[in-house]
Amino acid sequence: MKTTRWLSVASLAVAGALVVGACGPGASTARQPVASSGSPGAATHSGHGMEAAPPPPAAPLRSGERFVNLKLPKPYTPAAPPKASDEYRCFLLDPGLTAPAFLTGNQFLAQNTSLVHHAIVYAVDQGAAEKARTLDASTPGEGWTCFGDAGIEKGKWIGHWAPGADETLLTQKVGHPVAAGSRLVLQIHYNLLASEGKPAGSDQSGIRLRFADGAAELTPLETSQVAAPIELPCAKEESGPLCDRDAAVKDLAGRFGAQAGETPGWLGQACNDGKPPAAGSTQRCDRPLPTGGTIYALAGHMHLLGRSIKVELNPGRPGERTLLDIPRYNFDEQAIRPLAKPVAVKKGDHLRVTCTHDAGLRKMLPALKTQPPRYVVWGEGTSDEMCLGLVVWTPGV
Repeated sequence: MKTTRWLSVASLAVAGALVVGACGPGASTARQPVASSGSPGAATHSGHGMEAAPPPPAAPLRSGERFVNLKLPKPYTPAAPPKASDEYRCFLLDPGLTAPAFLTGNQFLAQNTSLVHHAIVYAVDQGAAEKARTLDASTPGEGWTCFGDAGIEKGKWIGHWAPGADETLLTQKVGHPVAAGSRLVLQIHYNLLASEGKPAGSDQSGIRLRFADGAAELTPLETSQVAAPIELPCAKEESGPLCDRDAAVKDLAGRFGAQAGETPGWLGQACNDGKPPAAGSTQRCDRPLPTGGTIYALAGHMHLLGRSIKVELNPGRPGERTLLDIPRYNFDEQAIRPLAKPVAVKKGDHLRVTCTHDAGLRKMLPALKTQPPRYVVWGEGTSDEMCLGLVVWTPGV
């Protein structure tokens, strides 16, 4: 992730995010918004745990491409840490690459949709893969716990999935480069809120990878993240001990570790010039680009309290434009959105992500209405929140 930290939170590596950052043609297959019961305000928030439609058939292979199908070695039954309802688990997979390749598309195949919140695919070189094998062997059960990132250094984000995201193929000749002998780390965020105390069951999700020859004349892609803080107070009619911000942050650290508890403060300093956090439903962050490049596609990620998300280029400056605008955010519709025409950016240009969240949704959604009211900050759990713009681009080109 070191090439993307200019946009992301130090080492949060987008613990929650996610969509399949990809490559390949045209339009993604998107599910229609699912209405939920309750207030009309929840109509675009069906919430976690809804039965997902089966993924569509893969688009035909293009010239020089091939499919590689992988899945978890064995079914895995997630178990959240004490006082938490989420687990992040990483699994080491071998795509069998004997020569360099480009990942030009990928389609995550969620096997237990009531558990899977999102997934991220990292490529790791042979040295990092050996460390991953050691970590895997020393951890009971399949895989290892990996809140925040792949759990090892040098993991390069090459793909991701969240509800509503299927394979998105860009029309341009682009792809994520993957070295020969690389292994993949598949990080899956399991949400156990939907199980409501009942046995959650197991999962054996898989992924369909679309590879092209590494000698092909393709432009290398990266997926970067621009994150904004979350400072969402309890709704006016809510009360409880976790409505105090300090108590909520302490609770977050108790569930996911000290780093998780430090992230809200780090984000506030990075995005608000070190000023104290200001509570409110809408937050934003501006980040300068360290290099020029070309942006091909974007996606937005929030959790269940999300209302809207926007990513802008150079807001309030010459040449300003909106790259992504989702005025009615739906957790179950997080497809990657290719730009009609790639956008060239320069070093020093600014990207701004703006998110609006609504604490009032907590009482409307089955997955959250039994949860205690809380002051919501950035966090890995489904009952926490995120504000994340995902940028599929080519730096320096």
